[in-house]
Amino acid sequence: MNKKALLPVLLAFGVVGCAGPRIESITMNGVTRLQVQAPGRQQNVPATSQPRLPLGTVFKGESKFYAIVAKAEREGWRKLPIGERTARIAREMIGVPYVNYSLEVDDKIESPVVSLTGMDCWTYYENALAISRMLAYKPGPYKPEDMLQMVEIERYRDGVCTGNYLSRLHHLEEVFHDNQRRGYAANITSRIPGARRMRREIKEMTVQWKNYRYLRNNPSLIEPMGKIEAQVSKLPVYEISKDRVRAAENYLQNGDICAITTTWKDGYTSHVGLIMRIKGRAYFCHATSDRDKGRMTIIDRPITDYLAGSSKHSGIVICRPFDVPPSPLWQKNVVGR
Repeated sequence: MNKKALLPVLLAFGVVGCAGPRIESITMNGVTRLQVQAPGRQQNVPATSQPRLPLGTVFKGESKFYAIVAKAEREGWRKLPIGERTARIAREMIGVPYVNYSLEVDDKIESPVVSLTGMDCWTYYENALAISRMLAYKPGPYKPEDMLQMVEIERYRDGVCTGNYLSRLHHLEEVFHDNQRRGYAANITSRIPGARRMRREIKEMTVQWKNYRYLRNNPSLIEPMGKIEAQVSKLPVYEISKDRVRAAENYLQNGDICAITTTWKDGYTSHVGLIMRIKGRAYFCHATSDRDKGRMTIIDRPITDYLAGSSKHSGIVICRPFDVPPSPLWQKNVVGR
């Protein structure tokens, strides 16, 4: 990838797409929580990219998709706040086997990918959020391509997959930054008491490039990936350290994306999942590769207890997603009726 082609990628880190989300501290019955509202102006949802790979290659688990959508429509989940809606959908995916590198489906052509038959930690939260957003974004009937579009706007820079591997957001910190810039989410970590700034030199993918199919088959991407990682290193990343997470649980709500920060020097985060409120606690819901937990998607322990289970866990980063601007198809749907 030449310098001219890389320039829009690097510029995207500094572009302000819309006013930031409004975040207020609200105290009720002695408990302080964060009230977060999406900005009044969000970037419009980009048009769906033309398919570059066959649907059978990029979408697995159609029967699971249609079953979740049918239940959501039957029980009126669209009317729920996005966090509650996402948590309901995440529950429908409990027990799905853990599968790593599920996005690496081609040697050169990059494409949005969904698998509901096997997920890793990242694709688990993405899949739940994608269906959740899809229900509010446009009217049914829904098809796999609709979910792929919602995955694309979350996973790719500016919400657009160009067919190039570098258009994908490969670090959670960049995902949170890019989605907040577009008005699609709010990284609330810095507003939670006890937050502290992290500083790391990110080299994860350039050091371990042999683990990634696209980089192995396209070594020319390693150098520009290094430039992207250098920009990720400069992002303002905050964490709630593990010794302060118990006090922070009250600020967390259903559907919050919870990234686990690591003590490893070459990266900010090592794992990710969703928050589920159960009996007054913030539980960690995630896809785990741990054989003792079945190597599948599970509702684990409260997030505080989960962090205590490993000395490699440093703390958490919390990003709260918003619904995206609704499709004009809603107006056509009403007129059609």
